[in-house]
Amino acid sequence: MAHTQDSEQQHPLGIYFKIWGLLFLLSALSYMVDYMHVQGMLRWSLILIFMVLKAGLIIAVFMHMMWERLALIYAILIPPLCLLVLILLMALEGQYTFLNRLANFVGGA
Repeated sequence: MAHTQDSEQQHPLGIYFKIWGLLFLLSALSYMVDYMHVQGMLRWSLILIFMVLKAGLIIAVFMHMMWERLALIYAILIPPLCLLVLILLMALEGQYTFLNRLANFVGGA
């Protein structure tokens, strides 16, 4: 049984154009954060939010994860998410240790 081009599933081009538009909008918003001179934690939070949204759109649509089976999605996404949780826990532990050292050793030796 030969497979022809017509029998294979094709994704409509409109979805790709919409995602390109969203990526352009998110990039413009990310640049606007710098252009408007937003400072502090708000700046970094906005930049990271826009970055994660753009990465999610690229993974979901252009890497065709939206159309994959759930088991494959879990196999690809769960290990990095576990690593991010472990990194967060280590950062919290490091901050706790640093603050304890400041509180206990601030007077010198």
